Amino acid sequence: MAKNSQTGETIYVPPAGLMNLQPILEDDLIVLRPLANNDFEALYQVAKDPLIWEQHPSSDRYKKEVYTAFFAESIESKGAFIVLQKPGNKVIGSTRFKKVKNAEDAIEIGWSFLSRDTWGGTYNKAMKKLMIDYAFQYVEHIIFYIGAQNIRSQKAVQRIGGKQITNPDLKHLVKESDTDLTFRIGKEDWNFQ
Repeated sequence: MAKNSQTGETIYVPPAGLMNLQPILEDDLIVLRPLANNDFEALYQVAKDPLIWEQHPSSDRYKKEVYTAFFAESIESKGAFIVLQKPGNKVIGSTRFKKVKNAEDAIEIGWSFLSRDTWGGTYNKAMKKLMIDYAFQYVEHIIFYIGAQNIRSQKAVQRIGGKQITNPDLKHLVKESDTDLTFRIGKEDWNFQ
């Protein structure tokens, strides 16, 4: 159960198990559709840029052999998307949903990257808004596990309302890690336009 922050009414939130992890989501800028095996090469054309990964814990993901394992894991996750720019459906990146271990009321968004020509916030905000608006139909918490050294991703999540978890009541959502920080957007706080 959750409270609507505007009306105060209690609303039912179905468990994450009922959520389709690969719907087709779109707005005026982008389309998110399930990642498919035949997307490998087009997505690698984006992922092979080393500057995308420079602050990421897997900073060598631009190498084809490392990307190949990442891509296979993305397909196997059954929660990955390819991000297409409108008009023309140009491949500009990827992102993923994943169920949060031991938390039916939470979903993780991660593994996100976009081509550098789309950096600056507009496309990342559009991508995250589509995913978060959809996910909040099913869960109360959106979780982001971000590398402690990945300042760029931390700032991007903070710009859309993500806050590092410090509340002991939310400890079950925190990833026990020396290398990652856990950020959260709660359904009660979400009003991103």
